[in-house]
Amino acid sequence: MNPRIGVMAGLAADGPCFEALCAAGLNCCQLVSWNPELWTPACAQRVKAEIAARNVRVTAFWSGYPGPSVWDLLDGPRTLGLVPAEYRAMRVAALKHAADFARQLGLPAIITHLGFIPEEPANPLFAELVAAVREIALHAQQQDVAFWFETGQETPVTMLRLIEAVGTDNLGINLDPANLILYGKGNPIDALDVFGACVRNVHAKDAFYPTDPMRLGREVKVGDGRVRFPEFVRRLEELGFHGEYIIEREISGAQQQRDIIETISYLERLLA
Repeated sequence: MNPRIGVMAGLAADGPCFEALCAAGLNCCQLVSWNPELWTPACAQRVKAEIAARNVRVTAFWSGYPGPSVWDLLDGPRTLGLVPAEYRAMRVAALKHAADFARQLGLPAIITHLGFIPEEPANPLFAELVAAVREIALHAQQQDVAFWFETGQETPVTMLRLIEAVGTDNLGINLDPANLILYGKGNPIDALDVFGACVRNVHAKDAFYPTDPMRLGREVKVGDGRVRFPEFVRRLEELGFHGEYIIEREISGAQQQRDIIETISYLERLLA
């Protein structure tokens, strides 16, 4: 099994976090949680013990945040990430807490969605977002933790502009190629020309572009959508990407597990 292939693993309130990961024959993942109440020193110690016992490698902590999150083109701009002013302060606090938790776990980075970043550099919201991200990034830096941004609701140029405006040296990108397609924000292969040097982790996910301009596109199994994974992986490797491909299939049940198993084999062939 290629050690660079992994999946998402949910942080459990109690009990194991990595059973499904190991059952799939993998030992690599991102740990994900949307519940800051779980991010305690006691939980960190429990998870660290499981990581050691199962010989699991966790590449980052994918951190959610409190408040509403609507994953669409209508309500997404006013609910997602750090852009909506009414939720920003509590989300900044939550993400700083996530960095503390990542440090307790010994993880190198936290990841989140920043939301619909304004595309106009002169938009006052852009300056507010830069300040909020810098506050989190500086706090994470004190914990020796990086802060990575998952792509999706912003164009590649906008993401790069934000990274350069924040200016700390612990920033990076968790590239979800399907999200760029789902939100109609860009071609993921072309996006590498813009921010390829900033990519630290990749979500292995595929999708089709929106055909209804009021709704997101459709997510599908890796290899069945518009990402063009053979070319995408080849270009990443040409750019010197040595990070992980974390499989994310946003359905549930038996079909999700079948698609993940098929994607593992697919990625192994591409990375061979």
